[in-house]
Amino acid sequence: MKINTTNINRIHDVLITDIQRLLFKQYNEMKVRFNVTDEDYDNQNTRLYDEVYKCKTLNDVNELVISYQDLFDAYEDIGVCTMEGTMNYVFKLLR
Repeated sequence: MKINTTNINRIHDVLITDIQRLLFKQYNEMKVRFNVTDEDYDNQNTRLYDEVYKCKTLNDVNELVISYQDLFDAYEDIGVCTMEGTMNYVFKLLR
């Protein structure tokens, strides 16, 4: 399902904000246990921006969410990797 330009720009914004938040949380947890550097975190953010801005359809967004599935650790977040779960995740972010 193709998403119109106005909506996809807003979806890009909320995806970046939320996934960056999750990446930062993971980064802080891993920094204590492993030798993770700020450069690693910066590289992850660069990769995130590149991947998010390539999303043009709902299927693209679903593939993005699947590629970051390790960030969604709560039991209720497990369904986020399905198409329906991705739609609900995006709707929740847009509230």
